[in-house]
Amino acid sequence: MIQAKYRNRLPLPQPAVVHVRRSYAESRYGQIHLSTAYPSGGGFDERTPVVCLHHSGGSGRLFSPILRELGHDRSVYAPDLPGHGYSDPATSKATVADLAAAIGDFVDSLRLRSVDLAGYQLGALVAAELAIARPQMIRRVLLWGVPSYSAQDRSALLQNVPSPGTREDGSDVSEEWKRTLERRGPGAPISALTEELSDRLRAGAAGTRAFTSMLEFPTSERLPLVKQSALVLRLKDEFWEHSGRARASLPNGSMLDLPDYGQGFLSAAPQRFTSVAREFFDR
Repeated sequence: MIQAKYRNRLPLPQPAVVHVRRSYAESRYGQIHLSTAYPSGGGFDERTPVVCLHHSGGSGRLFSPILRELGHDRSVYAPDLPGHGYSDPATSKATVADLAAAIGDFVDSLRLRSVDLAGYQLGALVAAELAIARPQMIRRVLLWGVPSYSAQDRSALLQNVPSPGTREDGSDVSEEWKRTLERRGPGAPISALTEELSDRLRAGAAGTRAFTSMLEFPTSERLPLVKQSALVLRLKDEFWEHSGRARASLPNGSMLDLPDYGQGFLSAAPQRFTSVAREFFDR
């Protein structure tokens, strides 16, 4: 009876405290700025850590809506790619492989045996290159907005690469804002769009060069070299058809259709994203 009474007084399990911090790490191009989420135990004895990679002209804050939720039982890292956010720029025009090598420097600094990757647009290609270069370290790869242009579309886009913030009258900024509004997906808050535009303006020429590198990337040639388990999320956005081509190129790939979401998925439905990510990473 006494033992039962005291058992009833035992404290209930408490939810993990998730810490979100910002810091810098070193790479071949200088310092990389990043946001990190990790559970109160540090995360290193928990599930496989996740490195999240953003799009050209963006920054790691793209992943801010999901850091705490995904960080309950693993460490989550969201770096700014070189030349983006608060990271130092590359010294020359960096290819997708160059950006992947810089993120590889960062991953090496973590001294982790295994990591999972999540990548969006340019970040998806960087994730693919890193998976190819580090087959023993990279365990699973989650991709969405995977660019897979035809030669004709690539040529047309390369002739008109936007570079907002270069006209004195600001008309290019207005045009970029209109394009951002046109691409806005269901449920994406206006605050996410303003952050998107400010990130593009901050990245400036580095973001333009990164966008060009994304266009020039031979997706159909490189994705077949990704041997890890990969999941492509197909959203109702400009990359809907690209996603099918990307899935077909991945030897161990699968695809999940999410037609109710588009650009701004993470800010519109963070819990849906983390649910999908957990189901894939925790298999």
